[in-house]
Amino acid sequence: MEVNPRKKNKGSELKMSEENGVIYRISGPVVTAVGISPRMYEVVRVGDEGLMGEVIELHGEQSVIQVYEETSGVRPGEPVIRTGQTLSVQLGPGLLTKIYDGIQRPLPELEKTMGVFIKRGVDADGLDLEKNWDFKATAKAGDSVTSGDVIGTVQETKTIEHRVMVPPGTSGVIKSISSGEFNVTQTVCTLEDGNEIQMMQKWPVRTPRPFTKKHAPEVPLQTGQRILDFLFPLAKGGTAGIPGPFGSGKTVTQQQLAKWSDADIVVYIGCGERGNEMTEVLDEFPHLMDPKTGEALMNRTTMIANTSNMPVAAREASVYTGITIAEYFRDMGYDVALMADSTSRWAEAMREISSRLEEMPGEEGYPAYLSSRLAEFYERAGRVETLAGGDGSVSVIGAVSPPGGDISEPVSQGTLRIVKVFWGLDAGLARQRHFPAINWLNSYSLYPPSLDQWYRDNIKSDFPELRTEISALLQVEAELQEIVQLVGSDALPVDQQLTLEVARMIKIGLLQQNSFDDVDTYCSPEKQFKLMKLLVDFYKQGQQAIKEGTPLSDIRAMSSITSILKARMDIKDDEMPKLDQLSTDMGKEFKSITGVKVSN
Repeated sequence: MEVNPRKKNKGSELKMSEENGVIYRISGPVVTAVGISPRMYEVVRVGDEGLMGEVIELHGEQSVIQVYEETSGVRPGEPVIRTGQTLSVQLGPGLLTKIYDGIQRPLPELEKTMGVFIKRGVDADGLDLEKNWDFKATAKAGDSVTSGDVIGTVQETKTIEHRVMVPPGTSGVIKSISSGEFNVTQTVCTLEDGNEIQMMQKWPVRTPRPFTKKHAPEVPLQTGQRILDFLFPLAKGGTAGIPGPFGSGKTVTQQQLAKWSDADIVVYIGCGERGNEMTEVLDEFPHLMDPKTGEALMNRTTMIANTSNMPVAAREASVYTGITIAEYFRDMGYDVALMADSTSRWAEAMREISSRLEEMPGEEGYPAYLSSRLAEFYERAGRVETLAGGDGSVSVIGAVSPPGGDISEPVSQGTLRIVKVFWGLDAGLARQRHFPAINWLNSYSLYPPSLDQWYRDNIKSDFPELRTEISALLQVEAELQEIVQLVGSDALPVDQQLTLEVARMIKIGLLQQNSFDDVDTYCSPEKQFKLMKLLVDFYKQGQQAIKEGTPLSDIRAMSSITSILKARMDIKDDEMPKLDQLSTDMGKEFKSITGVKVSN
């Protein structure tokens, strides 16, 4: 349709069908169309180039569309065509190892056809529709199946088995099913009512996938990072926020979580990050080795890359695309860890679109619905009973990039109201080269009460009590530091000087962790407990020694201190007896300097 309103007289009517309309107004990524009657969140094609857009507002005859591509050069009068579909993702074998943009276009495939700069109006399937997969049927003819039931498997990568499920809303008795080589669009199973099941499903990104019920967060997500697992644990299916200024280590922390957490699948969303940072992630991630399998980490990873110079509307869609893919793997019974880096850029995209829509701004120009959108996203996390009766989880870890590191701004505050774990990165610690730069005084986790029983049953019965003792020591040390700033540490009583010394040991020997050291990059829960027990025992035995009249200088001169501080890097996870020996040696050394037997 070619219509140019500029050549029409005032009051003349445009000839338009019900399905096809024209552009009435353009404001950056926001386009107003007339002459169509779409549904909310329906996908439309905008302009002569067929740019993808989504209907976000309806005002009588006018439909407001957010366009996921650059709109420069598009003019009023160009056509707008309905598709009748909502923004959906293709789900099936082939998701893993892929790198997508915000609307699930595979970037490597686009690069092959048009180079490093993506042209406008280009569409690409999220899955390879031609590739054949070896489908192995696990159900048989005559079986009664319902939504979410697994009917067969595909070995998608060396490490992950893709479970082909009955789509939600479909059930019946299997008429025929066969193993063999199929692509994702071919029918692998036919039900008696005529329904055909393919390996590929389509699902609208803004609609959460169904499940039977949500479980309580009773199992921790083991990350191998001491300060996270020990002081501020995250439950499987939990939510965490990592606010921090530039250079404080958000991306490295998320890479460590992706590499070492005991999740089966990793979904990484680079949402509006700087191009050079995203390039670094895309270059490094494919080369990371999965320590559990020895294979490439990408074999169980899906990445969504949406850089800051890409259209803002696609940035807004990228988090929904990522969480929908995560829910799909959850429905198979897998534990999924989703990293969103960063939700601040997502919020900025919402702010820009909101201002184009001329909505009443809230605090700092963000839309009034910012908090509800954040909650909508984080609430899709959880450990659930799937439709098939298994257990799966999606744990969401969202990075926040507050301007200047000020967490009083709306995105940080909106996130903190929703998430139950706050890992606060500190620029001061980063400048001191203390990594991970997570401030142990400002950070918190609300999960310990529900996780403590797991630690008692699986690690040690006194694990939670030791955590409390360490936290109390660090709190006391922070209060003492205020006095030290005024009068110096020598003015303090000897027992308080010992507290300062032990707190220093905790910071170096427990809270610091070198992600580039082969041993220290990961620390098992058992090793974490033994390191923590060593430090608490040192404190208690030191207190006893001081009561017996031992000078603090003798305690500071103990060789055990160096051994304890180096244990995190010197002793491997399979060398636990060495830590027990270290504890024995420490007790003997205390005995030698006090002359009094100290219980271990």
